[in-house]
Amino acid sequence: MGIVREINITNMNASEIPRLRLQNTGLSHSPFKSPSNAVSHLGAVQAQNFAAAKWALGLRVKNSTDEDIEKAFNEGTILRTHVMRPTWHFVVPEDIRWMLELTAPRVKALLAHYNRKLELDDALFARSNAEIARALQGHTYLTRQELKTVLTSIGIETDVQRLAHIIIWAELDGLICSGPRRGKQFTYALLEERAEKAKKLDREQALAKFALNYFTGHGPAQLKDFSWWSGLTVKDARDAFDLIKSELKQATFDGKTYWFPAHEEVTIPKSTSAFLLSIYDEYTLSYKDRSDISEARDIERMISMGNALTAVIILNGKVAGTWNKALKKSKVEIRLNPFRQLKEDEQEALGSEVIRYGKFVGIPAVLVK
Repeated sequence: MGIVREINITNMNASEIPRLRLQNTGLSHSPFKSPSNAVSHLGAVQAQNFAAAKWALGLRVKNSTDEDIEKAFNEGTILRTHVMRPTWHFVVPEDIRWMLELTAPRVKALLAHYNRKLELDDALFARSNAEIARALQGHTYLTRQELKTVLTSIGIETDVQRLAHIIIWAELDGLICSGPRRGKQFTYALLEERAEKAKKLDREQALAKFALNYFTGHGPAQLKDFSWWSGLTVKDARDAFDLIKSELKQATFDGKTYWFPAHEEVTIPKSTSAFLLSIYDEYTLSYKDRSDISEARDIERMISMGNALTAVIILNGKVAGTWNKALKKSKVEIRLNPFRQLKEDEQEALGSEVIRYGKFVGIPAVLVK
């Protein structure tokens, strides 16, 4: 529950930044009716850790469950592909084509060095793309190992790295994207069959939409945050920002200028706000400068650990520790590792989030020490 009040830009201070981000990223009040609504609002949702990405959407879609997010993914109302930086993201079918056309050249440039080392060139990609398209046509969904077999049959060598780059390239070319899961396995599908209503935008329209999605779904944020998140060149990020900055408000603190959507009302929790997030959540990862949510660069150290540390505690918008889970036969055990002694209200708020996680995954979640 929260109270509604207007943020006075004139009297705004830096402490408002996490509060506004909690609202704009959809965490403070779970405003979305479906996974596709949440992804569309945010523009894209980082999703290399599939389970964590589903939880990220579950926090934002009111009363949703893991099954709801899985269903949306399998039905194709949200898709998963390499579209930025490069890593997997959820995107909605309507946005996937124009977003790929905008971001793929930059991602390809980042991969070019590795492709040369792997002896992958345009001629090979043309062959692999053609064979992959042939194998997937007619709404056929194949796993990565099945695509490996397809490619091997025409004489293309596919060790782990080469196969990964061949598949990523097919994604960046707008040829393939995620198909429905087969049990726990991921499959690939032809993008033209999975996203028949994908929008086509000219470059200026795409730049403007990309920037507006970011600042609406992540603000307050700096221009360098958008440049990092998008993976665009500094010039392209600036051009995109210039197209939409008149639609945003701004505030400057300590020489940093932040941009965000104009709200008449802001929902601020009455009591301590607590969240159990993934380190890859859009709230934690979508900014080049993360100093507004983390003291002493704690979050930077955690991100540098990669998959060794995947979950963080957020209290009142700030990183306050880590958490981990262990799935047992009839329950999921949650262990909290706060950076400091928790107050009673903070303990209660986190206890509620543990229960919330259990409801999402469909089995009781219990707090253990």
